[in-house]
Amino acid sequence: MVTEALNAIMQIGASLIRGASFEEQATASGRFHAELIRNGEKIWEDDFPNTVTTEGKNTALDGFLAAGAVTPGPYMGLISSTSYSAIAAGDTAAQINGTNGWKEGGLANAPTYSGGRKSMSWSAASAGSKATSTACSFAITGTGTAKGAFIVFSTSASTTNDNTSGKLYSAGLFSAPGDRAVVSGDTLNVSYTASL
Repeated sequence: MVTEALNAIMQIGASLIRGASFEEQATASGRFHAELIRNGEKIWEDDFPNTVTTEGKNTALDGFLAAGAVTPGPYMGLISSTSYSAIAAGDTAAQINGTNGWKEGGLANAPTYSGGRKSMSWSAASAGSKATSTACSFAITGTGTAKGAFIVFSTSASTTNDNTSGKLYSAGLFSAPGDRAVVSGDTLNVSYTASL
């Protein structure tokens, strides 16, 4: 007698195909552009990066998500070579001429210039960047050495030199060859582009 046996086997397989994750990141960055005019001639020009401070990032985020939090300002000032040691992401407006490692030019620290910090005006944002529509113009009134520029804004920010109110958005140093000597009668024009 022949016996046929059939072994039944059931097999189930499953697989999951998942698309690659998509993550978008935005990094706050910017560049200053400066040129020195002496007796109607351009003496030098420079493009230099900046450090966007933690205080500046936090204030910008508050401004994006809670309209009006970043006004007044922004205002631009110059960084003096006097007692300079460093720029750091932890710098704040409250530390200007204090414990932040740099001092503001314009009044007590050379170079001096007419008027206070300069109001910044902006062109419309494009391709993830926003640039000043005109350069901030510093009419130098006293010989000195400038190291770079900084930007303050937000509630209580002021055009008054050495004011420690508001929030420090960014600070940047001139690139090679670095420090820039200026004399009375020079005009230092500085513009800025912010990118995300």
